[in-house]
Amino acid sequence: MSKSGARTPTPKPVEKPRGGRARAVSELLPDVGRVAFRKFGFVQSAVVSRWAEIVGPRYAGVSTPESIRFPQGERAQGTLTLLVTGAHAPMMQHIAPEIAERVNRFFGYTAVAKVAIRQGDVPPPRKRAAPPSIKTVPAELGESLRTIADPELRAVLEGLAASIGGPAALPKINGR
Repeated sequence: MSKSGARTPTPKPVEKPRGGRARAVSELLPDVGRVAFRKFGFVQSAVVSRWAEIVGPRYAGVSTPESIRFPQGERAQGTLTLLVTGAHAPMMQHIAPEIAERVNRFFGYTAVAKVAIRQGDVPPPRKRAAPPSIKTVPAELGESLRTIADPELRAVLEGLAASIGGPAALPKINGR
């Protein structure tokens, strides 16, 4: 208090400006998944999500990748650990070199040098059903998308083109 009996205002703490730029959610989400997958030994989460494409439906139904462990400080010559349904383990052991070759082809370099197999219950592969497309892809975009070889990427781009190409109508809200 001052001599006159009035309170002196306390100075407000100075707020420091936040560093960096605003980031889109799409930039942040891959980081969230990447941290979780790296914790369990996966450099690339696509190995798990695209396992059926890497090894084929026959082997994907009886196996699933658990982890890839690399030597200290390296990102090559790792050990891929597979969870395999009981009786299929000897067959998977027999084709382990082919599995390592397919995973390395997927990565584009020699990421896997050894395949370790662990027997256990493999959950059935989840089928991802693509949502039905409501809007049609504009003709000028449809031709350019046909040249994309990856079907998953093509489907995502077609969905994006359909959502951008549609009319910008406001949604109707029922009730009030």
